[in-house]
Amino acid sequence: MLQLYENTGKMALGSRLKQLSEMLAEQAARVYELYEVSLDPKWFPVFYMLKSGSCLPISVIAEAIGHSHASVSKIAKEMTAAGILKSEKLEGDARVNQVCLTDKGRSLLPFFDRQTGDMEAVVEELLVQCQHNIWEAISEVEYLLQERDLFSRVRDKYAERDRENIELIEYKAEHATSFRDLNYEWINKHFEVEESDAAMLEDPEKTILATGGYIVIANYKGSVVGACALIRHDADRVELAKMAVDDSAKGKGIGYLLGQHCVDKARELNYRQVFLESNTKLIPAISLYKKLGFKRIKGEPSPYARCNIQMLLTFP
Repeated sequence: MLQLYENTGKMALGSRLKQLSEMLAEQAARVYELYEVSLDPKWFPVFYMLKSGSCLPISVIAEAIGHSHASVSKIAKEMTAAGILKSEKLEGDARVNQVCLTDKGRSLLPFFDRQTGDMEAVVEELLVQCQHNIWEAISEVEYLLQERDLFSRVRDKYAERDRENIELIEYKAEHATSFRDLNYEWINKHFEVEESDAAMLEDPEKTILATGGYIVIANYKGSVVGACALIRHDADRVELAKMAVDDSAKGKGIGYLLGQHCVDKARELNYRQVFLESNTKLIPAISLYKKLGFKRIKGEPSPYARCNIQMLLTFP
C-alpha cells in the first residue's frame, strides 16, 4: 500500500490519512486497556465533552465535535448501554433530551486524565521529531510508528509514571523473609539452590552485611517486590549478587533500578570494581548488566555450578 502512495502522490492524501488514522485507533484501543479505561476510542469526543460534569443536548455535542446528530446519538446509545451515560430531559424544555455521565462514567475520570496527559505528551514528543511539511511529516510519523509504535511509547510514559510507586530502601531485619523468599523463588525457577545460596539467604546479616556488604529492597505500592545485594570481597572489589524481582512486578524496570542503585552505592563506598556471575541463558539479565556498563571477562572459577559468565564494571 505504501508503494501505491509513492506512485499516486498527494492525491492519495485522504486514503493515507485514513490508513494512518486506523493504525492509531487500533493502538489507542490498547492504550485504553493499559490505563484501565473501559471506553471505546470512538466514544472519546463525547466523553471529553461531558467530563466536566455538565449535561449537554446531543445537538450541542454534535456541533462541538463536528459529528452528525445521528452519529452522536448512536454513540450516546452505546455509552448508555455500557452504563457510562444517562439521559434526562432538559430543564425548562421537556422536548429536549440531554446526556451526562453516570457514577460509573465519572469513576473513569482519574484514569482518563492520566491517560490523556500521557498521550498528549507522547504525541508532542512524536511531533517534535518531525522536521518537514505535513506530507513529509506523515511519512516520518508512519516510519517512527513502525520503528516504535504508539502503544510502546505510551507504555514507557506509563512506566515512567508508575516508577513513582517504586521505592528503594536499605535492608532491615524485617526484610529477611522477603529477601530469602524472592531469591529462592527466582533460583528454583531457573536452576537449583546451592549451598552457597542457602548460606547467604538464611542469614544475610551475617554473610553479607557483617562483612561490609549492602542490601537494597524494592517496594512497589508498599509491598516488597525486589532485592539486590553487594557482597564485599576486598577493599577494591565488590560483587553484585542476589538480584531478584517478583513476577508480579516484572516489566516495571525494577531490576534496572536495583542494579543502578547498587552500582551507585559501590561507587559511593569507593570500590574500584563491581563484578557479577550469571548464566548466558538469562538473556534479559545479561542485557540489563550490559546496559549498566558491565563487560564480559574471564575470571576465577565460580563457586556456583550454574554460572558460566562473569562480568566486570570498573570505575574510572
